[in-house]
Amino acid sequence: MITTLNILLALVIIVFFTITGWLFMKLRKSEKIKKDLETRFVELENKTNTLQLQTLEARLNPHLFKNVLNSIQSHAYQTYFAMDKLSNVLDYILYESQNRFVSPREEIEFALNLIEINKIKISPLFSITIKKKIDEQDLLYDQKILAPLISIDLIENAFKHADLQSQDAFITVVIEFKDSQFSMMVSNKISEKSTFLKEHSGIGTATLEQRLRIIYKSCFKLERYTEEDVYIAKLKINLLEHKNQMLTA
Repeated sequence: MITTLNILLALVIIVFFTITGWLFMKLRKSEKIKKDLETRFVELENKTNTLQLQTLEARLNPHLFKNVLNSIQSHAYQTYFAMDKLSNVLDYILYESQNRFVSPREEIEFALNLIEINKIKISPLFSITIKKKIDEQDLLYDQKILAPLISIDLIENAFKHADLQSQDAFITVVIEFKDSQFSMMVSNKISEKSTFLKEHSGIGTATLEQRLRIIYKSCFKLERYTEEDVYIAKLKINLLEHKNQMLTA
């Protein structure tokens, strides 16, 4: 009887140390990923501080991504997935966004990654709908013709001002690219605690509108309005018309 107990105790100890060792390895791997991302964040912050602001295109706030990183750290079960998305977002901002234009494909992939990262902030029960209507055969889909980071403001405003606690709260994002036109519509139920109803615009909103006027002139349409307790933002850019204007300028 004593021998059996000793064997069972030994097995328990072995299992305990095996699991502990596995968890320790996972923790070290997670810490390494975290450290790598923090290093990349510092690189992004330094790059942002040294970039010259030209036609408002370099107005980036790296603290946005630092806040996202903090959210990731508090949700261990989604860490690896979210860190992969964050890595893609950082790559896009560090490298692609330095170009005057990116392709619609690249900007749409960036927007979808940014949405996935922001989803960490919300409950799994929160209703978020993402719809895509993409014509990948469109000749302009892979051409460098769309201003980078054009989708940040619409997406971040939705997550910032949505009512995340209400049972009927929601965020809906519709991204379209067809007939050489890039379109994005973002809508959300506004939180009663939000100051958004009083402040319909901010630095990000003003910057977006200025960039659109400078780059696309009459080839875009930006609408922001509320219907009862739902805020709706719509952006449409006629890239074919913009390209024709560039060729005839």
